[in-house]
Amino acid sequence: MFAALAVLPPAALSRGALAQDAPGREAAGASREEKARELDALREDRRRAAEAEARIRAEIDAIRDDRRALTQTLIDTAARVRAVEGRIASSEARLPLLDNEAARIRSALEGRRRLLADLLAVLQRMGRTPPPALIAKPEDVLEAVRSAMLVGSFLPELRLETQALASDLAEMVRLRREIAEETKTLEASRASLAEEHTRLSALVEERQKRERESEQALEAQRQRARDLARQAETLEKLISSMEAGPAAKAAEAAAKSGAAAPGARPGNALAALKDPGRLSPAMPFDQAKGLLPLPVNGVRLREFGDRDAVGGVERGLSVGTRANAQVTSPCDGWVVFAGPFRSYGQLLIINAGGGYHILLAGMDRITAQLGQFVLTGEPVGVMGGGPQAAALVSIGTSQPTLYVEFRKDGTAIDPGPWWMATESEKVRG
Repeated sequence: MFAALAVLPPAALSRGALAQDAPGREAAGASREEKARELDALREDRRRAAEAEARIRAEIDAIRDDRRALTQTLIDTAARVRAVEGRIASSEARLPLLDNEAARIRSALEGRRRLLADLLAVLQRMGRTPPPALIAKPEDVLEAVRSAMLVGSFLPELRLETQALASDLAEMVRLRREIAEETKTLEASRASLAEEHTRLSALVEERQKRERESEQALEAQRQRARDLARQAETLEKLISSMEAGPAAKAAEAAAKSGAAAPGARPGNALAALKDPGRLSPAMPFDQAKGLLPLPVNGVRLREFGDRDAVGGVERGLSVGTRANAQVTSPCDGWVVFAGPFRSYGQLLIINAGGGYHILLAGMDRITAQLGQFVLTGEPVGVMGGGPQAAALVSIGTSQPTLYVEFRKDGTAIDPGPWWMATESEKVRG
């Protein structure tokens, strides 16, 4: 063999070497092309992100000096975020159901495939053995009749199985198409959510920038809130201390001077709730029953009055949420406390006027400022990736949990009558 190689011309040796290296060169070229495509996709993502950021910044610049427009944009954006979160949750819940149904049909197809294969094998064997002539022996004729009767007996079953197989195949095609569409919808919703989060963060930053104009006036209140959080051993003590503070007194004074007139009709109340320029509650809190939205999307884990995991009684509502869910204010009111408190995580207390306070606990981050007047639906915080210690102990859940408590003159009350009915509740009546 070596002698044969020795007589080969150099060009032949070169061609042979190149032929041996060809697969390696092709693999390297494919790898470079893949990296180039990834780089192009990354550049395109960055370009789109930059365009979205510029568009959002232009929107904010256009409304920077208009408090009413800024507040309304915040509320609208928070509403879109929660709507997209709802669509994502719906898609995430629907996809496993579709996958399970597809798996069931695949299993049924496998079973029918084996049955049909056995039946077809029998038919093939019968086809390879032609029936005997009628002038043959009587026992051959009898055997042919028996075979014909046997075939006639299972042909209807074969027809039914074939129809069922065709139906399952059509259902599988439909499910695959539906899964692909649902996956596409989920990806689009996640992209939309990312852009809305970017817009919301920029709007919150702009709002906080406006609030910082009165930073010095609020710093004393913030320091007092921090001191109270360190000193108070319970929520009751914290709230009673906050009620004696300047922020609470200012809130009550504004509520008395600016609240809607008693006996306001529901139609007028709803119209008042739509005014983004209001600086006091649209109506007295006790007249807002059935009008307040839940502050976060999620599943109600515990209701007011339920037994908790340690033998006590729930004094509020616990809502299990998705990670990083948007939290909005359920009512109009003044922020009288915003910050960490004990095992509750980030705690927000809103003075709704008339002796009512709303507590929102379990957030990872609060975006509202102490002393700020917030409107119904205005973003006030963001959930984290897991539960705070208090929720972990009392409920035992592993998902982020928002705790909502309503208080009247320092006593916890049932928030149920205040919540607006959801679409499913309206359908059930």
